[in-house]
Amino acid sequence: ACHFKDGRGRPPLSDDESFEGLLLRLSIGTTGANEEPIPDPKYGGQLQPFSILDVPAEGYPTVSYEEIPGTYPDGTSYTLLQPTYQITELAYGALHEDIQISPRVAPAVIGLGLLEAIPEERLLELADPEDTDGDGISGRVIYVPDVENGGVAVGRFGWKNKQPSVRQQSAGAFLGDVGITSSIFSEQNCTESQTECADAIGGGEPELEDHLLDRVEAYTSLLAVPVRTEYDSKTILRGKTHFHDVGCADCHTPRHQTATDAKFAELEDQTIFPYTDLLLHDMGDGLSDGRPVFGADANEWRTPPLWGIRFIEDVNGHDRLLHDGRARGIEEAILWHGGEGESSRDAFMTLAADEREELVAFVNSL
Repeated sequence: ACHFKDGRGRPPLSDDESFEGLLLRLSIGTTGANEEPIPDPKYGGQLQPFSILDVPAEGYPTVSYEEIPGTYPDGTSYTLLQPTYQITELAYGALHEDIQISPRVAPAVIGLGLLEAIPEERLLELADPEDTDGDGISGRVIYVPDVENGGVAVGRFGWKNKQPSVRQQSAGAFLGDVGITSSIFSEQNCTESQTECADAIGGGEPELEDHLLDRVEAYTSLLAVPVRTEYDSKTILRGKTHFHDVGCADCHTPRHQTATDAKFAELEDQTIFPYTDLLLHDMGDGLSDGRPVFGADANEWRTPPLWGIRFIEDVNGHDRLLHDGRARGIEEAILWHGGEGESSRDAFMTLAADEREELVAFVNSL
């Protein structure tokens, strides 16, 4: 339901549609720097709008949008959508007074093993947390708990790089999104207020056996990335030039080489073109969710890979982008860029209309 056909989720497109490809994280602050957010005492760290028999759903989320008008320097007008989230029909009383609500759209799950196989040294090479080169780009690596192996590891997955591996990301989704425990996350997702949840019959300890998690890890690690087809057309090549000229490639790094000792032999020593640096960047107040996670600030987001983006509409029937699906297509996603992405956004806006179309066409070819 979230990653339909291994693709990308979206927010509801009508008032009567449920939240299937979009979830809401909940927290009331953190215990300190580089710490996991403190969950809501009644509802935990993620709203559960669905439930099993005889267990109440936690609440009913809705989203509404305000249209924000804007104009390009050449006089062309546009509008952006600013979302507002509400939760009604709360089963256990009011949310905490300091509640922080952060939406997360389910991303496509292609190429994840290849991203995990990019050497840590490559990410550190790309990182520039103090912006020592003065280009306005200060991508950061963060280290997050490696729950299964102990210690910490570089964060790679999730909208704020909360998870270090495909395996841990998958186990986290099993628990948070579906309510299924594993050897990595073995505690049921029930707060003290949720007695029906705590008393419900479980499916084993853990519910997801390791050999099944192994299969899910293999499947999601080895899903192939679609081959590009229109890479050599003149329009696409002009758009590629604009993409680099306005600075998009400064964060959406085109090319990487995977490690020679990847977890799966099929992923070793490959040249890949995911168009991401896998780093955290400050994207400005406009995209802030007001919710820090471990070392990631409220304004920071991982650069999303662009490979396969051309198939979202065909596979999933929509064009909604960014972490909460507010952007209707690539152009609006660019226009939402602030912070470290502001200069690229402004450079995009100053392009001629046909040049903007060519840049968008290039991204749509990936």
